[in-house]
Amino acid sequence: MQAFLGSGQTSSPTPTPTPTTTPGCNPGTGNVAQGKSATASGSTQTYGAGNAVDGDANSYWESANNAFPQWAQVDLGCAVSLGKVTLKLPPASAWNTRTQTLAVSGSTDGSSFGTLAGPAGYTFDPATGNTVTINLPANSTRYLRITVTGNTAWPAGQLSELQAFAS
Repeated sequence: MQAFLGSGQTSSPTPTPTPTTTPGCNPGTGNVAQGKSATASGSTQTYGAGNAVDGDANSYWESANNAFPQWAQVDLGCAVSLGKVTLKLPPASAWNTRTQTLAVSGSTDGSSFGTLAGPAGYTFDPATGNTVTINLPANSTRYLRITVTGNTAWPAGQLSELQAFAS
């Protein structure tokens, strides 16, 4: 947009705001992590990282036992400005209440990660759906990583759903 300054003069155009997503990237609405490529620092048995983004709260990722810290990561396909993540464990009553100590980090290149939410204890309680939501600062993120450093009910990191929502 230009402003008229009088005597036929106009100001320089106002710069266009920088987009918060990668050009050509359409993350859509809802959970932008579902069905995307997931990896982890380790897993046990058949509990691979892909279970955390498959849309099924009854399947889950579980890290190697007694090997903290452990992480699960999803490649969103392009940089997205995230507003929150929702983490879930299976809703079954067989899962006791537990607190997992975890941090959320993000990266645009998959190698240099910055902190989106520092380490804290988050309680997963079957009485409230075994769900935790963490609000994030708007930050351009392609690779979203959850790092688990403790679990009060099991000696491993566990996530049945890693959901990410654009801001």
